[in-house]
Amino acid sequence: MEYDLGTGMGYGNRRLRLSTITNTRWLATFGQLAAVTFVAIVLQFQLPMIACVFLIALAAILNLALTRLFPANKRLRPVGVFAVLVFDVAQLTGLLALTGGLTNPFCILLVVPVIISATTLPPRFTAILAAVTIAFATALAFVHLPLPWYPGTELQIPLVFVAGMWVAVVSALVFTAFYVYRVAEEARRLADALAATELVLQREQHISALDGMAAAAAHELGTPLATISLVAKEMGREPFDLENLREDIALLRTQADRCREILRRLSTLGAGDEEHLSRMALRTMIEEVVAPHREFGIEITTPIESKAGTEPVCRRNPGIIYGLGNLVENAVDFAKEVVEIRLSWDEQTVRVRILDDGPGFPPEVLDNIGEPDLRLSRVPNRPRNGGGGLGLGIFIAKTLLERSGAKIRFSNAFSGGKGAEVVVEWPRSSMQDSA
Repeated sequence: MEYDLGTGMGYGNRRLRLSTITNTRWLATFGQLAAVTFVAIVLQFQLPMIACVFLIALAAILNLALTRLFPANKRLRPVGVFAVLVFDVAQLTGLLALTGGLTNPFCILLVVPVIISATTLPPRFTAILAAVTIAFATALAFVHLPLPWYPGTELQIPLVFVAGMWVAVVSALVFTAFYVYRVAEEARRLADALAATELVLQREQHISALDGMAAAAAHELGTPLATISLVAKEMGREPFDLENLREDIALLRTQADRCREILRRLSTLGAGDEEHLSRMALRTMIEEVVAPHREFGIEITTPIESKAGTEPVCRRNPGIIYGLGNLVENAVDFAKEVVEIRLSWDEQTVRVRILDDGPGFPPEVLDNIGEPDLRLSRVPNRPRNGGGGLGLGIFIAKTLLERSGAKIRFSNAFSGGKGAEVVVEWPRSSMQDSA
């Protein structure tokens, strides 16, 4: 994904608020001032106090200016955050140059702005900031005032120690920036995937409620509409009689009010009185899952592998229907001719096995299927264009099914012409109680 330098598209949900930056800088400013004051007054080491206070004051002035110009809750664009972090690196470099350069133990703080960048900014900004920081650290190795020490003495630091500090700072910077970036990226992908899961579930719940209410409305509207039709025909056949006409008009009004009530419940998706429509047998649910995928030239069978006891009857759960539908779609995508959905149940468990005769899952991705950042495909060229992949779609399906109490296992069958195999298993009580 490409990112715009100005807007940082793709990182909008990680924009820093101005108050976060200013509060962090106030903490750094007071810490720097306290350290300089302690060294100069308590330890009585000689250092250029005026120059140090001037650099610290620059950070405070920038904070005040930002606070004055922008509201505290403003989220800065990536280029703005980058500029602020470059200033922080430059200001800290100036303080270190006045107080011993890389021989100053506080030089390790040079990695902090890069860590913040790795967490919140696109990689190109972090790479540029890391390069700037390494350049400043290299300059500090050669250009700096002596490390403040007791009056009348000068602490001699061997060059090999300075070189070691440079290596330590650079290696800490590179390692921590890379590690923090990976962790933040994984967290962002997981958050995006979970948000997509919630949106899908809400959509499926809405469609499910609308579908159930529409069926109930069609059923309930049949009787009053038939009555209205019958009364209208009788009114046309009978001679004009005012008394009978009043009765017919009252009946028409009653039936019209009944239709209006049914339509009102439809508009509010009030499916509370249609409980019987929200329950379905396992095979009925599987057929609803399979139906949209029968038109792609792949044979889909739903044999019963084993059964003990009565067939499970569960609530019409949009999460289960969408999750199984996604797995079936993926199987149809890669199948050559046949997809089998084998059903089995007993008194304790309900199991659905989805098998296709395709190439199976690549061994290198098998252990990671269901992760939100998986971008590999089972085969280079997909048999059916537009189908779901093995990344976000499978993650959403896995999340929704696990939310209903299911356990999911991905594997390769490679027996009897079978390729990939997905097993979804519920405790029977969990599936029947899921809503």
